[in-house]
Amino acid sequence: MIPSKSILLTIIIACQLIVVLDASVMVTAIPEIGRSLRMSTTSLTWVQNSYILAFGGMLLLGARAGDLLGRRRMLAIGIGLFTLTSLTAGLAPTAGFLLVSRAVQGFSAALATPAALALLSASFVESKERSRAIAMYSSVSAGGGSIGLLLGGLLTDLISWRAGMLINVPIGVVLLILVQRHIQPTGTRKGRFDLWGAMSSVIGMTALVYGFVQAADLGWGNPATWIWLAAGIVSLAAFVRIEARAAEPIVPLRLFASRQRSVAYLGRFLLVSGNFSLFFFIPQYLQNVLGYGSLQAGLAFLPFTGAQFAMMYLIPGLVNRFGNRKVLTAGLLLAILGTLWLSRIVYVQDGFFPLMFILLILMGIGAGMAFQPLTAMGLSDVEPRDSGAASGLVNVAHQSGSSLGLAVLVTVFNGMLPADPPSRLEFAHGVSASMLGSVVFLAAALVAVLLGFVTARKTATAMDA
Repeated sequence: MIPSKSILLTIIIACQLIVVLDASVMVTAIPEIGRSLRMSTTSLTWVQNSYILAFGGMLLLGARAGDLLGRRRMLAIGIGLFTLTSLTAGLAPTAGFLLVSRAVQGFSAALATPAALALLSASFVESKERSRAIAMYSSVSAGGGSIGLLLGGLLTDLISWRAGMLINVPIGVVLLILVQRHIQPTGTRKGRFDLWGAMSSVIGMTALVYGFVQAADLGWGNPATWIWLAAGIVSLAAFVRIEARAAEPIVPLRLFASRQRSVAYLGRFLLVSGNFSLFFFIPQYLQNVLGYGSLQAGLAFLPFTGAQFAMMYLIPGLVNRFGNRKVLTAGLLLAILGTLWLSRIVYVQDGFFPLMFILLILMGIGAGMAFQPLTAMGLSDVEPRDSGAASGLVNVAHQSGSSLGLAVLVTVFNGMLPADPPSRLEFAHGVSASMLGSVVFLAAALVAVLLGFVTARKTATAMDA
């Protein structure tokens, strides 16, 4: 059965929503998880990072699996395993069981996500419909974190933190049925899996993140911190070397021959590094400093989410009129302005409305304007044989930015706390410092984008001459 494009897009967006949502659905529940399973603050960061690292680290292998074994097949396998591990995470009796379930859940998301994005890229080829589809996909990718905060807070307050995992089970079953009914089997081809490349990338990112977590927990003077960081750098260097020599790499280095795609991957990595930490720190600020409950903390992100999703309908028109570059630059400037302003008020603000409310709207507009152009640029002019790898790289940049950015900014946060437990004022000061770190990441994204555009323009002018 040939699916209508609206059904196909609905399936793809729903798949992307549940895997992105699960990166943040536990954030507003973190205090309750800590009490329930007796986990320390440092251990609780792994509720996030075990999922994100497995997700980001295995995305490239998942993209390769879709190319070789068929994208519909990998989409179905990924959704099925995701549904099962959501059940085990929701029923986890211990902290270790929860973290293992979250890691396998991340791996299953890595199988489904690149297959879904590759199906979108291959199915929507006409310029206008492609722009609309990518705008919707990008809005869900960026806004799913906010929805996760709200849903997690609601379920934690009304039922339990476990409900945030268990709710995926019926959704996953429905998606599996839709995939089987409405998506035709896609072609397979012969080839090899680049297992050494996949393992070196996973080990490298995990070691880097763990090194920063060690710095937050034990300090920069501890040798273990530097050993883990060095191991991460060496593993990532080995990954690049393996990919350069592999006959069938999971990351064909020719994808970076396009300056536009390279800028898109780097810009997305830096943008998410700065943006994702907001979902981690602001809900805790609202709960620990302003005294909000889990549901209230989730509801407080509605201005951000609403603004971001509103941009989904405006971005295609803006891009058609002004182009990806101008829209992306304006979005990054708005995100920087909103985050910088918010970082200065969190330790003197005695309420949420109106200033935090307005700034979250501004930050949501900026993020909404930035993600769609970055997605489109990351998939531009890709050969059909590389569509899976390109879609995998878009998501790798997103997830690795989430995990590494959070690890770095948790280190900044902990470095500002003179006491454990901190006072409300000390906690607010730590959040302010971490948000200034977010501004640094966002500013780096803007610089990378502007330099990439200037260099690309000079290259084009030279070629014309």
